[in-house]
Amino acid sequence: MESFTVTKETKLKDMLKSPAGHDILAKALYSAGLDLSVITKTPLGSLKLSAVEKLTMGKIDGKFIDSLLSILNSEKEAPLDDGAPVEPKWWKEAVFYQIYPRSFCDSNGDGIGDLKGIISKLDYLKNLGINAIWCSPIYDSPNDDNGYDIRNYRKIMEEFGSMEDFDLLLSEIHKRDMRLIMDFVINHSSDEHEWFQSAVHDENSPYKDYYIWKDGKNGDGVTPPNNWDSIFSGSAWNYYPERKQWALHLFSKKQMDLNWENEKLRHELYDMINWWLEKGVDGFRLDVISFISKAPGLPDGQELIGSLMGFRGVEHYFYGPRLHEYLREMNENTFSKFDAFTVGECQGTGIEMSKLMTGDYRKELSVVFSFDHMDNPGKRRFQEYKYDLRPMAKELVKWQLHYGSHCWPVVFFENHDWPRMTSKVCPDGFYRDEMSKLLCVMQMTFKGTPFVYQGQEIGMTNSEFRMMDDFRDVESLNRFKELCAKGKTPHEAYRVVWAGSRDHARTPMQWNAEENAGFTTGKPWIEVNPNYKSINVEAEEKNENSVLNFFKKLIALRHEHPALVYGSFTLYNEKFSDVLTYFRTLEGDGEYFIELNLTAKRAKRTPITKEYTLIATNVNSDKTQPLTPFEANVYKVN
Repeated sequence: MESFTVTKETKLKDMLKSPAGHDILAKALYSAGLDLSVITKTPLGSLKLSAVEKLTMGKIDGKFIDSLLSILNSEKEAPLDDGAPVEPKWWKEAVFYQIYPRSFCDSNGDGIGDLKGIISKLDYLKNLGINAIWCSPIYDSPNDDNGYDIRNYRKIMEEFGSMEDFDLLLSEIHKRDMRLIMDFVINHSSDEHEWFQSAVHDENSPYKDYYIWKDGKNGDGVTPPNNWDSIFSGSAWNYYPERKQWALHLFSKKQMDLNWENEKLRHELYDMINWWLEKGVDGFRLDVISFISKAPGLPDGQELIGSLMGFRGVEHYFYGPRLHEYLREMNENTFSKFDAFTVGECQGTGIEMSKLMTGDYRKELSVVFSFDHMDNPGKRRFQEYKYDLRPMAKELVKWQLHYGSHCWPVVFFENHDWPRMTSKVCPDGFYRDEMSKLLCVMQMTFKGTPFVYQGQEIGMTNSEFRMMDDFRDVESLNRFKELCAKGKTPHEAYRVVWAGSRDHARTPMQWNAEENAGFTTGKPWIEVNPNYKSINVEAEEKNENSVLNFFKKLIALRHEHPALVYGSFTLYNEKFSDVLTYFRTLEGDGEYFIELNLTAKRAKRTPITKEYTLIATNVNSDKTQPLTPFEANVYKVN
């Protein structure tokens, strides 16, 4: 892709030459259930940006187009795609496992998971085949957002243990030839952080510009500086009479955005990163890292974009003008010195923008989490709907085919911020086992690093949550209040929250059928899913055909066959719908054929002329008959 400048006279089809233009158009069309062929193969592609305002009758106005142009032209360099050989790395070969410490294993009976609890389960993870652990935040925090509001970056949250416990955890992980990456939150901090408290109360504070402060529109404490929405509901601004100014918070009112324009702040953050790297951690997951650069002047968000994306103002920070500069500077001052692995949480970015953040020659991030596949076209997380695997598969296949040799994808379906995928696809639970195993096959046979979320390996499901008192997540509680304030009945608001709550992924890990699923001897901080008596690790280990034992088998298969890591990815049927079929091929290891029925109905098997041997299947079906619902097969070509 060549470097390209977008103007108002640029045609829509030519916008695709811009990495950001490509991804924005792709995302907009995906949301509408369409693809880029609408631009490349119809007269619509010849439409100039300057004509859009007229055609939309002012819904897309000049300010919108100016904002768009600013994003499209923020990075002039195009991704390099020269077909160079893929460089081997330990993290490309690894299978990661995300631990949500609060819900993983409680060692002292206080109802909250802790570091000693994690230590007690390391052999379980090693036996599963896990190579690396991603641990959600364990730093000192008031827990407004369960640790994603950090009060002290160099202290362990007391509920989780001590720094001595952490040092032991790290030692025990390394002793088992596994690695640990920390979850680092540096877009924002807690409002209880000493920097923020000093900035509020001391007019001569050395930290007064560590956060984003602005005067109100009318110079008072009534009208915020702009119309930006918090992702956790309400305005993105808090007024502080002590300073007679407003402070920005893109998330909760206790999560204050850091001012990355301040060079001194940036180097404070780099020092903290290096402090943990010197301790021996192997890398970081960087929370909402793509938000760290905000547009100069912080202009109002466009109402149209706000209605499409759910939040006003998002166009001014999801891919800010200095993002790449900050990422390169951070890498140079931290990660590169330790050869550390980094995965950035990058909401809103697509394949081409991600290439710019992860190209090995650009020295920014190792990989990114992109989320376009996590919802169906035109749907959002808080909508109650039955998820369809087919558009998801098509979205992920694009990354398999077009990400290039200088970048490396990740493959994930669950984490701490999303409801359980198995429940989204099979809300009645009828095909829970088959679905869980099919997703496992995709993760372990797609090109890219698999990230398994705790409980995914036993097929954990969404919880029941019968009333709002059952929820704990600040986002869920705020959304309920907001919906009620807008006229929804409490029951209507509860149904919306239930559909998309992050708490579904945060119920305690189900270890056995004993009280509280073996998670704690005390009262759990959040209710255990009632189905723990039938879905738990102990029961799964005893069942030869369980989801857990299937995960073990497929992870071992990935470790055993380099073709499933570094091999080429070739679609067998390029125009697939219900059935996805592909080859993974690597000289010296051979060729593998994967066949996935993405639907809950029977489907025609894919005839191939090659001879092959079945090496893994999630369904013991008659291979001479049509594929059964969600059937997944892995074959070794003879």
